[in-house]
Amino acid sequence: MEEIIKRAYLESLDGRRFGDKKEEVEKIREKILSAKKIVVATNNQKKFNIIKDIISKICNATITMIDIDTRFADLTRVPALNKGLMALDTETADLVIARGRLGVPGSGSMLVILDGKGRILTASLSPSSIVHRENIEDRIKKEIIEALSRIGINLEKY
Repeated sequence: MEEIIKRAYLESLDGRRFGDKKEEVEKIREKILSAKKIVVATNNQKKFNIIKDIISKICNATITMIDIDTRFADLTRVPALNKGLMALDTETADLVIARGRLGVPGSGSMLVILDGKGRILTASLSPSSIVHRENIEDRIKKEIIEALSRIGINLEKY
């Protein structure tokens, strides 16, 4: 992963970067599918179960939820991302999956998958619940499926 990131940085600096490459997306997909330990940054059992059920279909990892209250992330500018960073600061994992508010109250939500260094591998966004009017379980399921499909992981194969 580091070599791919370094190459992309150098391409950008030289003005030679013109979009994502197949091997970059493949590396992200490989990182997710080969994870051995995944931490979900929530202490909400319902949310955890939805994410665990889907992720366990694509990889053979130990999937746990964080053992601290993540509500404090709501006091930050990007709560979803900060939940993931809280998990990384308190747990050792190959991947962290976090879901929470995107930004200011009313901005909708984001589900984000981070690697063990806190780098965003993929994510998905949802509109405010006032707009989509779905129950939280259905919405989270859609978000995790969308985040995975953005990097070519199609759950129909699994």
